[in-house]
Amino acid sequence: MPAPDLHATLAVYRVRSDAGAIEARAQAIAIEQSIEAPLEAVRDEAVRRDIVARVGAIRDLGGGSFEVEIRLSHLTFGADAGQLLNMLYGNSSLQQDVELLDFRLDPELLGGFPGRGQGIAGLRARAGAPNRALTCVAIKPQGLPSAGLATLVERFALGGVDFIKDDHGIADGAFDERVRACAQAAQRAADATGRLSHYVPNLSGNFVAMREQIARLREAGLGAAMVAPMIAGLSNAQALGAENPDIAFFAHPTMGGAARIAPPALMRLFRLVGADVGIFPNYGGRFGYCQETCRAVAATLREPWPGGFSDAMPAPAGGMTTARVAEMLAFYGRDTMLLIGGALLVAPPERLTAETAAFVRAVAEEGR
Repeated sequence: MPAPDLHATLAVYRVRSDAGAIEARAQAIAIEQSIEAPLEAVRDEAVRRDIVARVGAIRDLGGGSFEVEIRLSHLTFGADAGQLLNMLYGNSSLQQDVELLDFRLDPELLGGFPGRGQGIAGLRARAGAPNRALTCVAIKPQGLPSAGLATLVERFALGGVDFIKDDHGIADGAFDERVRACAQAAQRAADATGRLSHYVPNLSGNFVAMREQIARLREAGLGAAMVAPMIAGLSNAQALGAENPDIAFFAHPTMGGAARIAPPALMRLFRLVGADVGIFPNYGGRFGYCQETCRAVAATLREPWPGGFSDAMPAPAGGMTTARVAEMLAFYGRDTMLLIGGALLVAPPERLTAETAAFVRAVAEEGR
């Protein structure tokens, strides 16, 4: 049998460079992202053969930019998502001329990551929605007492939305109180309507704290949680996903723009650590993603992966309104979770349930 290819993992970068210097620049990136030492200082033949990254294809993108492929040895990261990101982009993220565009992990390595979660089918089953797009709202602002957040949950749930998530800024010490209050509010609404809206609390703090929070949300009868992998750490998010395959994890993209990582590559990382839902800024909202980027992000989240890896549901968000439902579903299709927050919360309290119901109806009508 042929020996396994240790360098089957591919990292793709956009590099600004003169044409005459790009080959040397690519080799420097390969060294930086593997041994981080002058090649002439490496005298061990096994390190040279098995560890040093290799330069692949180089393509001229025009305008002084080049697409550079680097092949990484899986011996440098194993099955740890945090170390994978370190090898993909750790030191190069400190260099202004390099952007991580994409990466392709050796399919043989996927078994080490917790990507067999709920996926799109599992989310649809929870929502009782086999065909239409799913709906989600966010409760905010942070600082609102647990009782006030629970009131929002109940009003949203009475409007029939599928999922109700915490805002990612809600990370105070009242987790147990908030989860109990919001879970009970969702259940009261379900008792009145016959349909459960799933409350999704935000996990925060260190790994021990987040693990305990999952135990508390389970006690409250909940089956979903939101985590911000770039805040919690990819390795921690990976461990939470591996320990809790029955929990539907929503991945929030906060801090995703702090380094030059292309949004589709970021979502690929989130899928690796077990995200069932990938939240990202929709085009035309209050963030700067364009249609091309949003289309690529959605495709990355849904892309089939080998080995029984679950797909993930795209959740475009950020300044969305009910008036844009038809446009968004025409763009993304039905395997999408539409997420609206502030646009509903500006409604007077007595109108919040009715406005939520209008959002839910708009999605349902587009799904016919």
